[in-house]
Amino acid sequence: MLDAKIPEGPLEEKWNYYKSHTKLVNPANRKKIDVIVVGTGLAGSAIAASLGEMGYRVKSFCFQDTARRAHSVAAQGGVNACKNYKNDGDSVFRMFYDTIKGGDFRSREANVYRLAECSANLIDQAVAQGVPFGREYAGYLNNRSFGGVQVSRTFYARGQTGQQLLLGAYQALMRQVHAGHVQLSTRHEMLELVVIDGKARGVIVRDLVTGALERHGAHAVVLATGGFGKIYFLSTLAMGCNGSAIWRAHKKGALIANPSWTQIHPTSLPQSGEYQSKLTLMSESLRNDGRIWVPKKEDDQRPPNQIPEEERDYYLERRYPAFGNLTPRDIASRAAKERIDAGYGIGPLKNAVYLDFSRAIGEQGEDKIREKYGNLFRMYQKITNVNAYTEPMRISPAAHFSMGGLWVDYELMTSIPGLYALGESNFADHGANRLGANSLLQACVDGYFIAPYTMANFLADEIRTGPIDTKHPAFEAAEEQVKAQLRMLENIQGKHPADYFHRNLGRVLYDKCGLSRSAAGLSSAIADIQQLRHDFYKQLYVPRGFAINTELEKAGRVADYLELGELMCHDALTRNESCGAHFREEYQTPDGEAMRNDKDFAFISAWEWQGANNPPLLHKEPLHFEFVTPTVRSYK
Repeated sequence: MLDAKIPEGPLEEKWNYYKSHTKLVNPANRKKIDVIVVGTGLAGSAIAASLGEMGYRVKSFCFQDTARRAHSVAAQGGVNACKNYKNDGDSVFRMFYDTIKGGDFRSREANVYRLAECSANLIDQAVAQGVPFGREYAGYLNNRSFGGVQVSRTFYARGQTGQQLLLGAYQALMRQVHAGHVQLSTRHEMLELVVIDGKARGVIVRDLVTGALERHGAHAVVLATGGFGKIYFLSTLAMGCNGSAIWRAHKKGALIANPSWTQIHPTSLPQSGEYQSKLTLMSESLRNDGRIWVPKKEDDQRPPNQIPEEERDYYLERRYPAFGNLTPRDIASRAAKERIDAGYGIGPLKNAVYLDFSRAIGEQGEDKIREKYGNLFRMYQKITNVNAYTEPMRISPAAHFSMGGLWVDYELMTSIPGLYALGESNFADHGANRLGANSLLQACVDGYFIAPYTMANFLADEIRTGPIDTKHPAFEAAEEQVKAQLRMLENIQGKHPADYFHRNLGRVLYDKCGLSRSAAGLSSAIADIQQLRHDFYKQLYVPRGFAINTELEKAGRVADYLELGELMCHDALTRNESCGAHFREEYQTPDGEAMRNDKDFAFISAWEWQGANNPPLLHKEPLHFEFVTPTVRSYK
């Protein structure tokens, strides 16, 4: 059933071969083709701007009040590209190998190699757009290192790289809007995918200001709606981030791949109380100069600057000397959790570790550290009232990124013809763990350099289709389904808001399907989520009214999370191995490292929706390694 459509030939020639042999749509015919793009982050803005520039008729939707508020704006540390400006041995193959190894050999070789191959083009594109990357004194673009690599390939704009890249993409998008090639609708949320004769033909969206439902038809639909890490409630994601678009597509037939592979970021500000609704990310770039440690003494109450050097445990440097503080995120997060659980946590809730810059400041001077990370230090002081130039930061792991997402083939098309998923909404590039600074890269590369080619292969056969009729019975049925759900949620009139159920779901998932998992815990989590979902439909309270009703918006998203969360646990329960961010307690080495099982689990788990009261159906896409040999992932 699963055909990844990987081109034949040597690894380094697959993408060029594909581009040379794919179907094309000539410029005159592009004017006959409609494409819907949902989401205006880096992937969404990039593909909408690219298709608009090529002459397609594009409709773009986002639920924010402006396209530039998409969550790509929150990415801080940088974007990877194998330019080898530091002359430290980087290459396309090395970047490919670092990425596939970082994902614990649970991703397709061809997709990952293409990501590395296209990375260099992105930097040239971004510079041409005016993205103000950091530069050396002589004016050359500068690089720094990120976790899981031993070269410097991360381009950055201080701690605002996502924002600056998004402004570049936003400018490109708005140019096409003003040219009349893209129709942009803000404050509109996709609530249903419309499928006609097996092909994606449109969406039902809700105007979040008036509450009105709208039908929009197209020859292809692109979902660039980000990940579902907010399912944990406390996460580094914005409150509005959600997984509803991909989940509604899943229920229409799109397979979801590896949904349990969610990344817990090692450098977030720790939770400080029950009142919080989100956590704040501190860029991984800080691990270039910051050293992570905990006191060697359990429950040490002394201020950090009063703890002598010999009484500090720099546990990443101790356990992983080859990579030290720049180990991959899954390893750094698990190591922090192990120290915290063992009684060495710091802070009022004993739920954090220290990130210390004293050595870097001593060696480089405070001005140099301020030049590199000044905005991050200011943000930290604004939130905590602690000056990190004189006292270590307190950091803690937090839910951050979804490696899993909609299953896509080499063309980024889902299992529904005509439906594409770009960026974090697909599963394609990161395997079981994403390396830092590859998220911005994937989003940009998918939107600027991959989908504009691959979509033509499908759209070339649509030039005789004609306009999509939104009066088709499939549109009417989809709209009625949306109306029925909204009325049902509004009419429950129980006693708890949506956040109550979301917070409880997050606790269950973080405790039982988070940094570590077990068969018993996952089975318990499934039962807990089923009970929580039953209570949700009995006790939910939503104020009445369709126009500007944020509680109604949240209720729909939480309803989807309650189904997605159960699938995450099913996925984790069926994978009897530890790999990347998926750490099953039953499958670990004597020294607590992940124990992968390549014999039985070298495949992608793609799940099919079978109905609300039926278990999901698993499809397996075997992973074939022709150009690298999976090895034990060691950073020691």
